[in-house]
Amino acid sequence: MQWMARRTARPLSPAIVLAIAAVLSHVASTILGAMTVPQFQYWNAASVFSFGVMSYVFAFGAVYKSVSLEILLDVTERPGRESSLVEVVEHRIPDVFLGRTKILVESGLAEHIGPTFAPTAAGRKLAGRITRLRRLFAIGDTGLYDFSD
Repeated sequence: MQWMARRTARPLSPAIVLAIAAVLSHVASTILGAMTVPQFQYWNAASVFSFGVMSYVFAFGAVYKSVSLEILLDVTERPGRESSLVEVVEHRIPDVFLGRTKILVESGLAEHIGPTFAPTAAGRKLAGRITRLRRLFAIGDTGLYDFSD
């Protein structure tokens, strides 16, 4: 479905396409299983299906928006398959983060106010939810980025 959405230039985000694909394939596989397996056990089938979906979602998420993979792909596509650390830090990383800020603005979670970048009400609400989930799951500083300076 991701491939079809790109080919038809649908304005759906890949995450939405992923969710639609999961729902449609769950419904279709449940109907097919109920029609072809004499003693179809929904919850057993649903748990196996859910494991597959979650595995795909984790793999998809890792390659969809990973800053580390963006940097690695950029370096492997360069002549000689190498780049100076200064080039990566001063040029590639800012480009990646500018792309992420564009996504936040386009989705209505942040806005540009003159030279500044600020969360919208929807962005603050989402950030609050994420903060509560991090506390619930005891997720502290991941150490990936240090914005304390």
